[in-house]
Amino acid sequence: MTADRVLRVVATDGRGRPLPAERDLPAATLGPWLERHAPRAARGAVAVALVGDRKMRALNRRFRGVDRATDVLAFPADGESGSPRPHGAPRILGDIVIATGVARRQARAAGQPLEVELRRLALHGLLHLLGYDHTRDGGRMARFERRLQRKGGIA
Repeated sequence: MTADRVLRVVATDGRGRPLPAERDLPAATLGPWLERHAPRAARGAVAVALVGDRKMRALNRRFRGVDRATDVLAFPADGESGSPRPHGAPRILGDIVIATGVARRQARAAGQPLEVELRRLALHGLLHLLGYDHTRDGGRMARFERRLQRKGGIA
């Protein structure tokens, strides 16, 4: 099996340090869950960074011109598909950034565990990396996302 036939996800803290899977944190299982429940088209490498609301607000202001923290941002790897890679190196899909404070508040409001909200946001970000855009697709992304959520155990 080549590196392009699977999805590899690394979950990191706000400073880019990988979160070890054995830690007893809601985010520790995020990478393995996303790898198992991603759409088949998701092949390559993704980094998911969990950041504070202040950092997310700064990113949202810089890249979208919106001066508030949002729940998730996706940054596709630009032009990567045509770039040469060392043999066996995975294709880089991009980065997903999740605001932990916003995620915590959304989880509480929905009456669900933080772990479920982090998974929902990571999946949403991954779909954006794959080219889906809920602002212009007439509901296609939302329908696909709901189907993937159900398969992944998210009600």
